[in-house]
Amino acid sequence: MSSANPIPDFSTPCDSESSLSSQSHDRDGGAIANDLQESQSLTHLDSAGQAQMVDVSSKVQTVRRAIATASVRMQQSTFDAIQSGNAPKGDVLGTARLAGIMAAKQTPQLIPLCHAIPIQKVAVDITPHPNFPGYCLEAEVKTKAETGVEMEALTAVSVAALTLYDMAKGIEKSIQIEGIHLLRKTGGKSGDYQRPDASS
Repeated sequence: MSSANPIPDFSTPCDSESSLSSQSHDRDGGAIANDLQESQSLTHLDSAGQAQMVDVSSKVQTVRRAIATASVRMQQSTFDAIQSGNAPKGDVLGTARLAGIMAAKQTPQLIPLCHAIPIQKVAVDITPHPNFPGYCLEAEVKTKAETGVEMEALTAVSVAALTLYDMAKGIEKSIQIEGIHLLRKTGGKSGDYQRPDASS
């Protein structure tokens, strides 16, 4: 009898500490309590259960920052072609990085109830991991406004990953986009949030 198929390893290099936020931040009980409190009510629904845009006019403008991450897994030959600059469409990583920055600024046009707020900073970082093989993508967005930029960071990293796929799909159609999630956010009434360590 043949042996069973091995269980695939879905861990990624993006599970480690963010390169855009190298400073350590401990997630205390207060932050966890805030998460639980927020999850008990959906602010985008009115009393009748209809979707609504949240009124943030009474909120104070504060500095807010969010970091989101994703990983893109591929075959070694695809990774080598991108690293050597031999992809058919040209500069894969530079194009993906620019697409992520542009996407962050277009988030209100993509997410129906997302507020249009001024964005002071967008940074997209793409780190190669030869042993993965593939890339870890991180997007950081910063603003001074009445509401946060979690959706902008998530949109930026998602579109950057999609653009990386588009730029390299001529080499490989089976490239996988994995693990899109919010890594950290700071500022605002709900306080700071840090995703629990995936290995804990």
